[in-house]
Amino acid sequence: MAEAGETVESLAAQVSVDPKTAGRWLATGSVPHPRTRIAVARILGRDAADLWPEPFRRRDLPWFRPWAELEQDATGFRWYEPSLVPGLLQTEGYARAVLNTGGLVAPSEVDLIVAGRLERQAVLGRDDPPQLVVVIDEVVLRRLVGDRAVMAGQLAHLAVVAEWEHVQVRVIPADGPWHTGLAGPFVLGRLPDGTELAYLDNQLRGQVVTDPVDVASLGRRWESVAGEALPQRRSTELIREVATTWT
Repeated sequence: MAEAGETVESLAAQVSVDPKTAGRWLATGSVPHPRTRIAVARILGRDAADLWPEPFRRRDLPWFRPWAELEQDATGFRWYEPSLVPGLLQTEGYARAVLNTGGLVAPSEVDLIVAGRLERQAVLGRDDPPQLVVVIDEVVLRRLVGDRAVMAGQLAHLAVVAEWEHVQVRVIPADGPWHTGLAGPFVLGRLPDGTELAYLDNQLRGQVVTDPVDVASLGRRWESVAGEALPQRRSTELIREVATTWT
């Protein structure tokens, strides 16, 4: 704070918390809400994991940890994926096959990432799970990842979770036209106070998006891709139909 020219009061004002709350971060070592950690880190020009290392002692990749933390607090997600099953819905076999492709990830690192991914999925099984609405392209169901047994298991799992009350999995048919979502995957997350954040992924790393203008832009893209998807019931039927082709 001193290096950045900030005081407890000025920092608290910028992240919309009471100065007494910010003071406790210093006096007692209390850890702020994930969204606040990200905001404070940005203001101070530091990594949130350097300021508050304890919440980040996870098995995720370092650049993914801020979003992994936010996932645990979110009340809802809207997730679009054009080429893969979303991480929160992947089976262990599917996740390993994705990470092992091309030999770009060391085997020891694959184990850590898969373990972290499976741990994250526990959020869907808690007493007050977040609402999860997923839109994927039909090619996700038909592109071989791993072997046929992996695909059969993954699609069977998708069909099961699609029946959960708090989960929707909707599919954009393969015969549909080009749509804006094909520019890349994204996730919109909603926090308990109504704040919306987003997550973008690329070939190297991911990025948590907090700027309201950017989040709103992704919200419009979500409305576009969701409009291309089949209704929930028809999507589940299609998942089951394609699953039979992998057995």
